[in-house]
Amino acid sequence: MSDGAEKKIGELAPPMRLMMTPGPSSIDPRVYRALAAPVVGHIDPWFKTCMDETQILMRQVFQTENRVTMPLSASGSGGIEASVLNTLEAGDQAIICVNGWFSERMYEIALRSPAKVTKVEAPYGTAVDPEDVRKAGAGKKIKIVGLAHGETSSGVVTQLDPFRKVADELGALLIVDAVASLAAEPLNVDKQKLDIVFSGSQKALSAPPGMSPITVSPRAEEVLKNRKTKVQSWYFDLTTAMNYWGKDRLYHHTPPISLIYALREAMRLTMEEGLENRWARHRVNQQALIAGVESMGLVLLVKNPKERLVTVTPVVIPAGIDDAKFRNQLLDEFNIEIAGGIGPLKGKIWRLGLMGYCAQKANVLLLLSAMEKVMTDQGARVVPGAGVAAAIRNYAGAEAAVAVSNFANSERPNFSSE
Repeated sequence: MSDGAEKKIGELAPPMRLMMTPGPSSIDPRVYRALAAPVVGHIDPWFKTCMDETQILMRQVFQTENRVTMPLSASGSGGIEASVLNTLEAGDQAIICVNGWFSERMYEIALRSPAKVTKVEAPYGTAVDPEDVRKAGAGKKIKIVGLAHGETSSGVVTQLDPFRKVADELGALLIVDAVASLAAEPLNVDKQKLDIVFSGSQKALSAPPGMSPITVSPRAEEVLKNRKTKVQSWYFDLTTAMNYWGKDRLYHHTPPISLIYALREAMRLTMEEGLENRWARHRVNQQALIAGVESMGLVLLVKNPKERLVTVTPVVIPAGIDDAKFRNQLLDEFNIEIAGGIGPLKGKIWRLGLMGYCAQKANVLLLLSAMEKVMTDQGARVVPGAGVAAAIRNYAGAEAAVAVSNFANSERPNFSSE
């Protein structure tokens, strides 16, 4: 008998980390309470009402009236697979924009379909040029254009409106990976005329991993209905999955009940805060973080401020600093988890996450002070307190700007009659 067979396993007691990673993010205590609620059956009448409320909230977060709006029982990668495999058939042509690890994953999944796929690339740390997509699609009948709104691996945000214009010129559906951007970056599915958008529960929504919210426009829904062949994935076939999330609530699979509770509560908290307020909170905290790290002498991977994703700030690891040792000390000494680079950026950057519940002033200031201490321990020359001081000045400027704006609004004359 092996040693493992005799070992007694104790009660589960995970540490409470401060998750300043590109996901998963720290979770609001109210979401934890939802996770602990009693489990009911997936066809229980009460749960059907819970499903209704989950879909209402999801449409509000996506800002859409799309009928096909539901959470897939999968991670964000399941959202990629569902979006790509449901739209592509033999004879179709697709363009996938690649500027990082996860947009590359969309391309790899598309290659497993029977369609002809063209990759349009940009270096990590930059956004794909929509003009390159226009050139790649010229003279072709393009079925889909796919891209990552927020590229988690390189901290780049892509402006969607120019790609909508190009997709319209090509007669293509626009598929958007919003895993790292939903509820943090401005996104309006209906106004921006996005055809399929998917996300992940564990990012700026601050719910546990395991759910992938997805929404499908009426135009894209019509494309799915008119397929000549079955989707090669039974589990991710959106037309059958929607039988469960549609009005009939027909059995498709047993969903993770507790994760749906948590997602519902996380989206409820998102709408309680307000989307514009949430976008602003992420932006203000990231600007303070950037001011702090730059004052410590660190360099950002994404040079163009307009292309910086608010949820993930990649910082180039300075010479002389050991990546793994740095991150391990942050974890052991301060209970803070950050992420290193992946793919071509492995060992070259740290990815500092500000997602959802984690995007708070106290967390930013703690991270900056902890980074300073660990860098100093590793022999880096850092001006004591420079990072925290710069962040505080940035916060003060942001607060002053809000105060001026509020005062200006309050001073506007009221011409309404009594």
